[in-house]
Amino acid sequence: MSTTKEQQQSTTEMKREAYKMMINGQQVDSVSGDTFTTYNPATGEVLAKVAKAGTEDVDKAVEAARNAFEKGKWPKYPVGKRARVMNKIASIMRSRFNELVELEVLNSGKSLSAAQGQVMQAVENFEFYAGAIVGHRGHVNNMPGPFTNTETKEPLGVCAQIIPWNYPLMMASWKVAPAIAAGNSIVLKPASLTPLTAIILTEICHEAGVPEGVVNIVTGPGSTVGNHLVEHPDVDKVAFTGETGTGKDIMAKASETLKRVTLELGGKSPNIVFEDANMDAAVDGSLFGIFYNTGQSCEARSRLFVHESMYDEFMEKFVAKTKKLVLGNPMDQGTHIGSIISESQVEVIDGYVKEAEKQGAKVLAGGGRAKVEGYENGHWYLPTVIADVTNDMKIAQEEIFGPVVVVMKYSDEKEVLKLANDTVFGLAAAIWTTDHARANRVAAKLKAGTVMVNSPFSAFPGTPFGGYKQSGFGRELCIETLDLYTETKSVISYVGGKPLNPFGI
Repeated sequence: MSTTKEQQQSTTEMKREAYKMMINGQQVDSVSGDTFTTYNPATGEVLAKVAKAGTEDVDKAVEAARNAFEKGKWPKYPVGKRARVMNKIASIMRSRFNELVELEVLNSGKSLSAAQGQVMQAVENFEFYAGAIVGHRGHVNNMPGPFTNTETKEPLGVCAQIIPWNYPLMMASWKVAPAIAAGNSIVLKPASLTPLTAIILTEICHEAGVPEGVVNIVTGPGSTVGNHLVEHPDVDKVAFTGETGTGKDIMAKASETLKRVTLELGGKSPNIVFEDANMDAAVDGSLFGIFYNTGQSCEARSRLFVHESMYDEFMEKFVAKTKKLVLGNPMDQGTHIGSIISESQVEVIDGYVKEAEKQGAKVLAGGGRAKVEGYENGHWYLPTVIADVTNDMKIAQEEIFGPVVVVMKYSDEKEVLKLANDTVFGLAAAIWTTDHARANRVAAKLKAGTVMVNSPFSAFPGTPFGGYKQSGFGRELCIETLDLYTETKSVISYVGGKPLNPFGI
């Protein structure tokens, strides 16, 4: 990527040997002085040292957020003034787009093209909520007789936001933007594997004019930092994106203090190709739907259902294109597949594939670790296609979080709907058909929060994103998200000419 002299300087600023936390507007080390190491998963090389928070650091961050909310100016800002700051955040991010992309690629191992799309959406999320908050007002309800009812929206309070490693900056923006737009203060907890762009985001927020204490970040393990945030009595809401088991644990712990909770959890999303689908569009879209972001996506369409009448032709084309996907330098625009986040995740993925083979499934492409020249110490896995799968197999029911798709043949609409919904998850689904009536009918019957029709794209600023069943609850990325970060107050006023005397005494 080409950069200007000014951009090269800011890149140097972003790429550091050590990163601190942001608490009450100040870059700080942990109280203990402890740090942890973050790596480039594509090469296995050390990137930087990061401050390792403990419970005392969490207490300081929550205290700063509470003071900013109770005593600070941000919740009292007119929405137009908050919107201007939000747009300034987006403007700074745009000016440093290439540097943010580079840092995201280095810390996550994802491909350049994937990072570019995700960083751009992060920018657009701040722009979207800058506009959305201006229109997020209360209203006056009709009342009988001499009464008025005014409904107002107020900021919720201190929000703990725990984000995953697969979309570090984009997921941070999904949570930070609506929370601060609504007037809240936050404590952000990024994944320990990929904390760097989230740290930079908090710095950009302050540069743009967000007051001290409104945006704080603590970095460290979920077992201590995350748990303490969830259990902290001064935290009013927890928003979490990640694995379903962790989400259940967060929900249980948050119930002790009746915190608001938003959970965006796992998925095992079906991708249904009907017999009347445009073959090439379905092949290309299905390829992107599973292998985008190296398959490390909660809404990855990892269960592929193909009608029996076109199964052989579809699979021939799909497997051929899978084998053409390019693994290599993540900073190369021609690379399709980046690295896996860690060696332990490679082992998890390979374990699922090997178990499926033992159960009788057949690997048609991939099925093992990838050897990438120049990246021998990184974590890589081949794009993998597995056929002869039944829906009761472990590989068809559990989230793998890697570049692995399982393929099943079906005979009619009723059968595929039953198969598609036969899962504890309900995050997303895709339909490929040229029959619009069928598309509407099937979309209505799929138990999924997002249904894509003849497209592999699942999320845009302004479109609700979230799941059914054990994929969580609450919707992010949309105007309605602001309701998750506000309290609704109802004020009922009597405006009659005579004083009320209900008892008639």
